[in-house]
Amino acid sequence: MYSQEDLNSAVAAGAISAEAANALRAHVAAERDAVPADAEHFRLITGFNDIFVSIGVIILLMAMGAIGDAIWSNNDGPSPVSGALVAATAWMLAEFFTAKRRMALPSILLLLGFVGGTFFGLLGLAVTIAGVNTGPGNEVLATLLVSLSGLLTAGAAYIHWKRFMVPITIAAGTAAIAGTVIALIVAVIGPRNPNMETIILSLVFVAGLVIFAFAMRWDMSDPRRETRRSDVAFWLHLLAAPMIAHPVFAMIGVIDGDNIGVGAAVGVLAVYIAFGIVALAVDRRALLVSALAYVLFALTFLFREFGAVELSFALTALVIGSALLTLSALWTPIRRSVVKGLPTDMQARLPATA
Repeated sequence: MYSQEDLNSAVAAGAISAEAANALRAHVAAERDAVPADAEHFRLITGFNDIFVSIGVIILLMAMGAIGDAIWSNNDGPSPVSGALVAATAWMLAEFFTAKRRMALPSILLLLGFVGGTFFGLLGLAVTIAGVNTGPGNEVLATLLVSLSGLLTAGAAYIHWKRFMVPITIAAGTAAIAGTVIALIVAVIGPRNPNMETIILSLVFVAGLVIFAFAMRWDMSDPRRETRRSDVAFWLHLLAAPMIAHPVFAMIGVIDGDNIGVGAAVGVLAVYIAFGIVALAVDRRALLVSALAYVLFALTFLFREFGAVELSFALTALVIGSALLTLSALWTPIRRSVVKGLPTDMQARLPATA
């Protein structure tokens, strides 16, 4: 299996002509009865060897973390040695499995290991230098330490991106920056503010919208979804979706308890339909997936409220499963109808419809 990026690389190297590459794309699109953009392709696994290597990567990184804890166990926070060993090991492994072998799933795990190891290593070092416990009574200092670690981690993610160009790296760095900004605002407002939960939800929602706009910028730069930019946008959408969905449904009250009320349940369904329209317009399914759990909960409540107690979950699963499969089968014609209703200049910026 070859990705769009592989085809572009082959054209650049002169192995095949651009016309041949386009003909191959058209043939595959015709066989699948969909244009490449509608399929929302991204490479994750090309063979069982990816899974085999990924298992080895996870085991080795866990071992390095345990060795780091044995060398320096930090009671006040994460072990800086553990984080450093995990990050360094992930980088060295990436030099082979990412830079040379170009293995997708191991590259993603190695990136996450590098970013996670860097963050917790820096946080452990900051806590050690500060000489304080980040527990109760030191909330402001703890928040500042997290912010500093997040900012430096974003810088490390940028360096990783320049070296290996793994698409998920931009999302990881963006998440670090978003976490840093939110933590700094919380530190300024004061962690003991009685409305802190609402404030954090609002900040996460705003951050999600900003990241969604950032993802659309990457998407619009590659409307045919033939380059690495499309993969970068995919991971950014995957990051933005829960940051948008969770605060919205939390404010509706769907996560407050079992008895959410009929009004809240109907509100969840209305918001999910709105998410669906946006997902169709931009041709990204992340919003639908991230909000799925809330819709399942709301529908289960509605079925139970109207007497179908024993079959509430079964009926909910039947409705949602049928709706998702129908939407998947008819994604292209439904999306075409949605896009045609948008302004012409906006249509030109969105991915092509079949």
